[in-house]
Amino acid sequence: MNTEIPEQLALMQLSDSFFPSGSFTFSHGLETLVQTGKIQSKQEILYFLQILLRNKVGVSDVVALIQSYRGIKNGNLEAVREADQQLFIQTAIAKNRETQRQSGRALLMVASSTWQDERLEILNQEAVRGKIHCLHPVIFGAITSVAGLKERNAVLAFLHGLVTNILGAAIRLGILGHIQTQQILLQLVPDIEAVCSTAVSMNLEQMWSCTPFIDIAQMQHPKLPQRLFAN
Repeated sequence: MNTEIPEQLALMQLSDSFFPSGSFTFSHGLETLVQTGKIQSKQEILYFLQILLRNKVGVSDVVALIQSYRGIKNGNLEAVREADQQLFIQTAIAKNRETQRQSGRALLMVASSTWQDERLEILNQEAVRGKIHCLHPVIFGAITSVAGLKERNAVLAFLHGLVTNILGAAIRLGILGHIQTQQILLQLVPDIEAVCSTAVSMNLEQMWSCTPFIDIAQMQHPKLPQRLFAN
Protein backbone atom coordinates (compact mmCIF):
# COMPACT_ATOMS: atom_id res chain seq x y z
CA MET A 1 0.00 0.00 0.00
CA ASN A 2 1.30 3.46 -0.94
CA THR A 3 1.43 5.43 2.32
CA GLU A 4 1.80 8.73 0.44
CA ILE A 5 -1.68 8.50 -1.08
CA PRO A 6 -3.57 9.82 2.00
CA GLU A 7 -1.26 12.83 2.16
CA GLN A 8 -1.62 13.51 -1.56
CA LEU A 9 -5.40 13.30 -1.31
CA ALA A 10 -5.41 15.64 1.72
CA LEU A 11 -3.22 18.05 -0.22
CA MET A 12 -5.68 18.11 -3.10
CA GLN A 13 -8.66 18.40 -0.76
CA LEU A 14 -7.30 21.38 1.14
CA SER A 15 -6.01 23.27 -1.93
CA ASP A 16 -9.24 22.80 -3.87
CA SER A 17 -11.70 25.70 -4.16
CA PHE A 18 -14.38 23.07 -3.45
CA PHE A 19 -13.25 23.16 0.22
CA PRO A 20 -15.69 25.63 1.85
CA SER A 21 -13.52 28.20 3.62
CA GLY A 22 -15.00 31.27 1.93
CA SER A 23 -11.62 32.51 0.65
CA PHE A 24 -12.95 32.49 -2.93
CA THR A 25 -14.80 35.71 -2.02
CA PHE A 26 -11.51 37.64 -1.60
CA SER A 27 -9.79 39.63 -4.36
CA HIS A 28 -6.98 41.05 -2.15
CA GLY A 29 -7.46 44.52 -3.63
CA LEU A 30 -7.63 43.38 -7.25
CA GLU A 31 -11.24 44.44 -7.64
CA THR A 32 -10.39 48.03 -6.71
CA LEU A 33 -7.43 48.13 -9.08
CA VAL A 34 -9.51 46.75 -11.95
CA GLN A 35 -12.42 49.12 -11.40
CA THR A 36 -10.09 52.14 -11.20
CA GLY A 37 -8.29 51.09 -14.38
CA LYS A 38 -4.91 50.46 -12.74
CA ILE A 39 -4.86 46.78 -13.73
CA GLN A 40 -6.19 45.75 -17.13
CA SER A 41 -3.78 43.25 -18.65
CA LYS A 42 -2.37 39.79 -18.06
CA GLN A 43 1.11 41.22 -17.43
CA GLU A 44 -0.21 43.64 -14.81
CA ILE A 45 -1.99 40.83 -12.96
CA LEU A 46 1.23 38.82 -13.01
CA TYR A 47 3.11 41.75 -11.44
CA PHE A 48 0.32 42.17 -8.87
CA LEU A 49 0.64 38.53 -7.81
CA GLN A 50 4.44 38.62 -7.73
CA ILE A 51 4.43 41.67 -5.45
CA LEU A 52 1.73 40.19 -3.22
CA LEU A 53 3.61 36.90 -2.88
CA ARG A 54 7.13 38.26 -2.35
CA ASN A 55 6.41 41.42 -0.33
CA LYS A 56 3.44 40.39 1.80
CA VAL A 57 2.06 36.86 1.84
CA GLY A 58 5.42 35.08 1.65
CA VAL A 59 7.01 37.09 4.46
CA SER A 60 4.05 37.29 6.82
CA ASP A 61 1.15 34.89 6.21
CA VAL A 62 3.34 31.95 5.21
CA VAL A 63 5.71 32.51 8.13
CA ALA A 64 2.79 32.38 10.57
CA LEU A 65 1.42 29.32 8.78
CA ILE A 66 4.72 27.45 9.16
CA GLN A 67 5.05 28.31 12.85
CA SER A 68 1.49 27.14 13.45
CA TYR A 69 2.16 23.93 11.50
CA ARG A 70 5.27 23.20 13.56
CA GLY A 71 3.46 24.00 16.80
CA ILE A 72 0.74 21.44 16.09
CA LYS A 73 3.28 18.87 14.96
CA ASN A 74 5.24 19.30 18.20
CA GLY A 75 2.13 19.29 20.40
CA ASN A 76 2.61 22.99 21.25
CA LEU A 77 -0.71 24.80 20.94
CA GLU A 78 0.85 27.91 22.47
CA ALA A 79 2.94 28.28 19.29
CA VAL A 80 -0.29 28.38 17.28
CA ARG A 81 -1.68 31.09 19.56
CA GLU A 82 1.53 33.12 19.25
CA ALA A 83 1.47 32.86 15.45
CA ASP A 84 -2.16 33.98 15.46
CA GLN A 85 -1.42 36.97 17.67
CA GLN A 86 1.67 38.07 15.73
CA LEU A 87 -0.05 37.83 12.37
CA PHE A 88 -3.01 39.81 13.73
CA ILE A 89 -0.60 42.58 14.77
CA GLN A 90 1.18 42.40 11.41
CA THR A 91 -2.10 42.72 9.46
CA ALA A 92 -2.58 46.48 9.60
CA ILE A 93 -5.80 46.87 7.60
CA ALA A 94 -8.88 46.25 9.72
CA LYS A 95 -10.95 44.86 6.85
CA ASN A 96 -8.22 42.33 6.06
CA ARG A 97 -8.09 41.20 9.68
CA GLU A 98 -11.84 40.68 9.65
CA THR A 99 -11.92 38.73 6.40
CA GLN A 100 -8.99 36.60 7.60
CA ARG A 101 -10.89 35.85 10.81
CA GLN A 102 -14.10 34.97 8.99
CA SER A 103 -12.30 32.67 6.58
CA GLY A 104 -10.22 31.09 9.35
CA ARG A 105 -13.27 30.34 11.47
CA ALA A 106 -15.11 28.81 8.53
CA LEU A 107 -12.06 26.72 7.68
CA LEU A 108 -11.63 25.54 11.27
CA MET A 109 -15.30 24.67 11.66
CA VAL A 110 -15.26 22.49 8.52
CA ALA A 111 -11.88 20.92 9.29
CA SER A 112 -12.61 20.10 12.92
CA SER A 113 -15.75 18.28 11.78
CA THR A 114 -13.84 16.51 8.99
CA TRP A 115 -10.66 15.39 10.79
CA GLN A 116 -12.13 15.35 14.32
CA ASP A 117 -8.83 15.95 16.06
CA GLU A 118 -8.63 17.05 19.70
CA ARG A 119 -6.17 19.85 18.90
CA LEU A 120 -8.51 21.36 16.32
CA GLU A 121 -11.42 21.08 18.72
CA ILE A 122 -9.47 23.02 21.35
CA LEU A 123 -8.74 25.76 18.81
CA ASN A 124 -12.38 25.76 17.75
CA GLN A 125 -13.52 26.28 21.33
CA GLU A 126 -10.97 29.05 21.85
CA ALA A 127 -12.17 30.77 18.67
CA VAL A 128 -15.76 30.66 19.90
CA ARG A 129 -14.71 32.17 23.23
CA GLY A 130 -12.62 34.84 21.49
CA LYS A 131 -9.32 33.59 22.92
CA ILE A 132 -7.71 33.44 19.48
CA HIS A 133 -8.28 35.60 16.40
CA CYS A 134 -8.41 32.49 14.21
CA LEU A 135 -6.66 34.01 11.19
CA HIS A 136 -6.86 31.88 8.05
CA PRO A 137 -3.12 31.22 7.40
CA VAL A 138 -2.58 30.15 11.01
CA ILE A 139 -5.55 27.81 10.97
CA PHE A 140 -4.49 26.42 7.59
CA GLY A 141 -1.08 25.58 9.03
CA ALA A 142 -2.66 23.79 11.99
CA ILE A 143 -5.06 21.81 9.82
CA THR A 144 -2.47 20.69 7.29
CA SER A 145 -0.29 19.47 10.15
CA VAL A 146 -3.19 17.45 11.58
CA ALA A 147 -4.02 16.13 8.10
CA GLY A 148 -0.49 14.75 7.77
CA LEU A 149 0.86 16.99 5.02
CA LYS A 150 4.58 17.63 4.83
CA GLU A 151 5.51 21.20 5.74
CA ARG A 152 6.44 22.19 2.19
CA ASN A 153 3.23 20.68 0.82
CA ALA A 154 1.24 22.65 3.38
CA VAL A 155 2.83 25.87 2.13
CA LEU A 156 2.30 24.92 -1.51
CA ALA A 157 -1.35 24.08 -0.88
CA PHE A 158 -1.88 27.49 0.75
CA LEU A 159 -0.11 29.42 -2.00
CA HIS A 160 -1.83 27.49 -4.77
CA GLY A 161 -5.21 28.20 -3.20
CA LEU A 162 -4.39 31.89 -2.80
CA VAL A 163 -3.17 32.34 -6.37
CA THR A 164 -6.01 30.38 -7.99
CA ASN A 165 -8.59 32.31 -5.96
CA ILE A 166 -7.16 35.63 -7.17
CA LEU A 167 -6.98 34.40 -10.76
CA GLY A 168 -10.57 33.23 -10.41
CA ALA A 169 -11.44 36.75 -9.28
CA ALA A 170 -9.72 38.13 -12.39
CA ILE A 171 -11.89 35.88 -14.56
CA ARG A 172 -15.05 37.01 -12.78
CA LEU A 173 -13.96 40.64 -13.20
CA GLY A 174 -13.67 40.03 -16.94
CA ILE A 175 -10.02 40.86 -17.50
CA LEU A 176 -8.59 37.34 -17.95
CA GLY A 177 -9.59 34.17 -19.72
CA HIS A 178 -9.05 30.62 -18.49
CA ILE A 179 -6.06 29.95 -20.76
CA GLN A 180 -4.32 33.13 -19.61
CA THR A 181 -4.75 32.15 -15.96
CA GLN A 182 -3.07 28.81 -16.60
CA GLN A 183 -0.16 30.61 -18.25
CA ILE A 184 0.19 32.90 -15.24
CA LEU A 185 0.15 29.91 -12.86
CA LEU A 186 3.13 28.46 -14.69
CA GLN A 187 4.96 31.80 -14.75
CA LEU A 188 4.58 32.10 -10.97
CA VAL A 189 6.45 28.87 -10.21
CA PRO A 190 9.81 30.64 -9.55
CA ASP A 191 8.10 33.14 -7.25
CA ILE A 192 6.36 30.41 -5.27
CA GLU A 193 9.65 28.51 -4.99
CA ALA A 194 11.36 31.65 -3.70
CA VAL A 195 8.60 32.27 -1.16
CA CYS A 196 8.91 28.72 0.18
CA SER A 197 12.69 28.99 0.52
CA THR A 198 12.51 32.33 2.33
CA ALA A 199 9.65 31.65 4.72
CA VAL A 200 11.00 28.39 6.17
CA SER A 201 14.01 30.22 7.63
CA MET A 202 12.06 33.13 9.17
CA ASN A 203 10.56 33.45 12.65
CA LEU A 204 7.55 35.44 13.83
CA GLU A 205 9.66 38.45 14.86
CA GLN A 206 11.05 38.69 11.32
CA MET A 207 7.68 39.01 9.59
CA TRP A 208 7.20 42.12 7.45
CA SER A 209 5.23 43.46 4.50
CA CYS A 210 5.60 46.35 2.07
CA THR A 211 2.81 46.60 -0.51
CA PRO A 212 1.50 50.19 -0.22
CA PHE A 213 -0.13 50.17 -3.68
CA ILE A 214 -2.12 47.02 -2.82
CA ASP A 215 -2.84 48.17 0.74
CA ILE A 216 -4.38 51.44 -0.48
CA ALA A 217 -6.51 49.51 -2.98
CA GLN A 218 -7.77 47.26 -0.19
CA MET A 219 -8.63 50.26 2.00
CA GLN A 220 -10.51 51.87 -0.87
CA HIS A 221 -12.51 48.73 -1.61
CA PRO A 222 -15.44 49.43 0.80
CA LYS A 223 -16.07 52.71 -1.06
CA LEU A 224 -16.57 51.10 -4.47
CA PRO A 225 -20.12 51.64 -5.75
CA GLN A 226 -20.40 47.97 -6.71
CA ARG A 227 -18.50 45.04 -5.22
CA LEU A 228 -18.28 41.36 -6.08
CA PHE A 229 -15.73 40.49 -3.41
CA ALA A 230 -15.27 40.88 0.34
CA ASN A 231 -11.93 42.74 0.02
